Amino acid sequence: MQPHLILGTRGSPLALAQARMVAGALEAAHGWTEGAVAIRTVKTSGDRIQDRPLAEVGGKYLWTKELDQVLLAGETDLSVHSMKDVESDRPEALHIAAMLPRADVRDRLIGADSLDALAQGARVGTSSPRRAAQLQRRRPDLQIASIRGNVATRLGKVGVECDATLLAAAGLDRLGIEEGAAIEADEMLPAPAQAAIGIECRTGDARVRGLLGAINHGATCAAVHAERAFARAVGGSCHSPVAALAVVGADGLIWLRAELLSTDGADQVGGEVRFDPASDGEAPQRLACDLLTRAPPSIRGLFA
Repeated sequence: MQPHLILGTRGSPLALAQARMVAGALEAAHGWTEGAVAIRTVKTSGDRIQDRPLAEVGGKYLWTKELDQVLLAGETDLSVHSMKDVESDRPEALHIAAMLPRADVRDRLIGADSLDALAQGARVGTSSPRRAAQLQRRRPDLQIASIRGNVATRLGKVGVECDATLLAAAGLDRLGIEEGAAIEADEMLPAPAQAAIGIECRTGDARVRGLLGAINHGATCAAVHAERAFARAVGGSCHSPVAALAVVGADGLIWLRAELLSTDGADQVGGEVRFDPASDGEAPQRLACDLLTRAPPSIRGLFA
């Protein structure tokens, strides 16, 4: 059977699980038989480089570069991304056309029942500047150990290279892993776009954009775009600890909370805004400006 669409994805177990979710949603929405959306795996630079933090070797672009290349070349019709791993500025030739309903936005702690339960001086494995800064702000005694790899690899390093680690609850849930204690967003605000699956196509491909519109979850899309607008406005790099979470209320208003931290978590500046995206699309940028204005030099220098 000739597939209706060819979907590009990374080859990790989590990426493949997310790709199958998107393929299934498209097949159900359009009444296609199973297999009508073919999945093509693409090995990205981020998958190949496992011995260094991504912030040292190119940042989030290493998750998207090869997927972008095959999509722009017409070898695939769409790419599936964890939106948290997609850089804020994307090529004009590509368009985030849909997002699935957002999953659990929280982080889960593996290795202890809570942050308070971690032993004095415990080593927590993470390569995320946000998580490292938030951990050290809450528990300055903790040691941060840089670890990378897919979910199974990082879980396997607990008790070997570190005493505990933090992983996104959404990823664990999509893999059927129930391990870990959830850290509420009020305690650790998540990364911008965490727990959202995005589907990207060529900007000029009206056929695929129309097909993807059938599976787009409007509230998720609005919330994630607000978080990404904030992240884009503060600037910075993959070394810059930034967190943001937007929620769309029943009245259609968006509640956006965000924070910026110094690398060691000693300094933090946070704020929030409620706005109507239909009439006040600049609210995320205003919040970014407010936080940068109030931020001490230890933070502002990370977002220049």
